[in-house]
Amino acid sequence: MMNIAVLASGNGSNFQALASAVKRGYIRACVKLLVVDKEGAYARVRARRLKIKDIFIDPKRFRTRVDFDEALRKLLKAEKIDLVVLAGFMRILSPRFVRAFKNRIVNIHPALLPAFRGEHAIKRALTYGCTMTGVTVHFVDESVDHGPVILQGAVTIKAGTKLSDLEKKIHRLEHLLYPKAVKLFVEKKLHVKNRRVTIR
Repeated sequence: MMNIAVLASGNGSNFQALASAVKRGYIRACVKLLVVDKEGAYARVRARRLKIKDIFIDPKRFRTRVDFDEALRKLLKAEKIDLVVLAGFMRILSPRFVRAFKNRIVNIHPALLPAFRGEHAIKRALTYGCTMTGVTVHFVDESVDHGPVILQGAVTIKAGTKLSDLEKKIHRLEHLLYPKAVKLFVEKKLHVKNRRVTIR
């Protein structure tokens, strides 16, 4: 059975959605570990309720980002982690770390990449006047919000839509799409060639 580690920095609603999908048997894997870089992250509360081990790695203990990532890499190796899932993890992973888990790190972004990379993507899409935005699940490569796309889903933005309402729609879609993508990975149905991910 595959071991999954989730990296989070905050609320952890995608962590919850993933763990729930595993618990009900939709994903046949083990969410073995939650790692956070913020001691007070609410995701830790969720992990304890789910009886999933959570570990806080304090970035202040390390001189550089690479040093932090090396400690993280050693932890994940010791825990025999097969898949790394980013769920609101607000740190950019170093190229060395990404290479160590090539095509084994997935991320979810609240926009239809390559549009609106980076932070505040939902607000930026709304402010720009887009009539559509969405969610992208992708493999992580050495650039931000750039790796090969696994799944995408669209959300319509109607005139007069409030930011809070759009955020709710995006999050509902995330909680559906992310477990589906992880399930495909666990079942070894994702195949990457260049930038194309095929499902078979």
